[in-house]
Amino acid sequence: MIGGGMMGEALLSRLVAQKVFEADAIVVSEPSQARQELLAQQYNVHVTNENRQAAESEIVLLAVKPQIFPKVAQELAGQTRSALVISILAGTTLKQLEAAFPGQPVIRAMPNTPAAVGAGMTAIAGGQHAEKHHLEQATEILGTVGKVVEVPESMLDAVTGLSGSGPGYIAIVIEALADGGVAAGLPRAIAMELAIQTVKGTAQLLDEEGIHPGVLKDRVTSPGGTTIAGIGELERNGVRSAFIQAVKVATERSRELGQ
Repeated sequence: MIGGGMMGEALLSRLVAQKVFEADAIVVSEPSQARQELLAQQYNVHVTNENRQAAESEIVLLAVKPQIFPKVAQELAGQTRSALVISILAGTTLKQLEAAFPGQPVIRAMPNTPAAVGAGMTAIAGGQHAEKHHLEQATEILGTVGKVVEVPESMLDAVTGLSGSGPGYIAIVIEALADGGVAAGLPRAIAMELAIQTVKGTAQLLDEEGIHPGVLKDRVTSPGGTTIAGIGELERNGVRSAFIQAVKVATERSRELGQ
């Protein structure tokens, strides 16, 4: 693993806990001495500040900041041999990755921040040398922090606009619901707890029952009731189109940043 930051640690913790790899088989390259000590102590993995040492593996996970990728790629030139390279670097294309690791199987992944608590959503796209078993390996690794879906690379900007940026949108929804509760007379702490659990429970219900959101909405809107009154106000204020536009604008911004 090249990079032991927040997302790297999220993956590391679950790879070890779920025994996808033995801790003794994992090497993490991390420049911060403090982070090295924390990762070694907490997960019993090998740590180093030498990227080349970590790259002497069958699988190399790139979890560094995108802006330092050229420097890291230069350090690793010729060191990774036939290793599977999995990159979670935002905006770094398969073309760029394959230029840095010629002839090697490369997979580009786009996780989101709920991966930190094992509830993430990751989309992966394989390069020209990535075969079925490579994608299966990547799915097993990234599946430790949530769900994984395979898409063409051309869809990754839309993935970024939806699930990559989505936690920010939902955080605003939760904050606004809590604010509404406070405005209606609830204490702030109770309003926030109600808002968080309502969003969490609704998502879980939709996922586990496999129903369309519209079906659930219809279930809870009785004639002349409170829910339909609230939904009417949301529609009057364009909440649906606002979310659609947010995803479209974020997708376009992702394309711009990747150029």
